[in-house]
Amino acid sequence: MSKRKASDPSSIELIIFDVDGVLTDGTININDDGSETKKFNVRDGYGFRLWLNAGYQIAIITGRSGEALIHRLESLKINPDLIIQGSKDKSRDLDLILQRTKVSAAHTAYLGDDWPDLPAMQRVGYPMAVQDAEPEVLKAAAHTTERRGGHGAARDAIAHILKSKEKYTPLS
Repeated sequence: MSKRKASDPSSIELIIFDVDGVLTDGTININDDGSETKKFNVRDGYGFRLWLNAGYQIAIITGRSGEALIHRLESLKINPDLIIQGSKDKSRDLDLILQRTKVSAAHTAYLGDDWPDLPAMQRVGYPMAVQDAEPEVLKAAAHTTERRGGHGAARDAIAHILKSKEKYTPLS
């Protein structure tokens, strides 16, 4: 798998994020009662606010399902119609997201970390990987974040794209 020419990041209108290994560090905590907890980085949440306040869209495609994620995304005001949990085919689910947002793949970025992300990453205009992604994912990415998954990588990706648009400024 080789790096391919990606679209200009300043043309991106939609960013799709994987969750485990991207918005989290990939650790899954299971409590005695079987409930699951996840740890999210507050900087990623602030990055989501910056992106949404600039008038763009965020979507989630994740292979796992859980209430912790729903609570986090609700608090960030992510459109529930743009959240796909339990994905078995991220490329197919990419089509659903593109249909719901009315954004073309060419104007979409995807931030991933592992092999299940590759089919969707290979179809979007601007594929990105977190710093600690699998080697094949890093190779497929047009941009790699400075931070690891769960440690502000989503904020890095958002900042990179907003800087290309000359819109990376503090909220007033």
